Amino acid sequence: MDTPEPSSELSFEAALARLEEIVRTLEKGEAPLDQSIELYQEGDKLKRHCEARLKAAQARIEQIAFGSDGKPAGAKPFDVG
Repeated sequence: MDTPEPSSELSFEAALARLEEIVRTLEKGEAPLDQSIELYQEGDKLKRHCEARLKAAQARIEQIAFGSDGKPAGAKPFDVG
């Protein structure tokens, strides 16, 4: 059974909540081996999803332009390439 790919529409908060749920389940050690492996794989995908969302957010924050008074004055275009 393949674990579903996290949807690109899945919010950071929802992905993090599911990841925390998986960690709690695995820490209990009560899941059968096959289920534990599936949960671990899902957790790994969720972790990568969260990291990508954080990286994108950081890139957006770094693009905020500040005026000479130190206040945000708009945003610079974000160059993905």
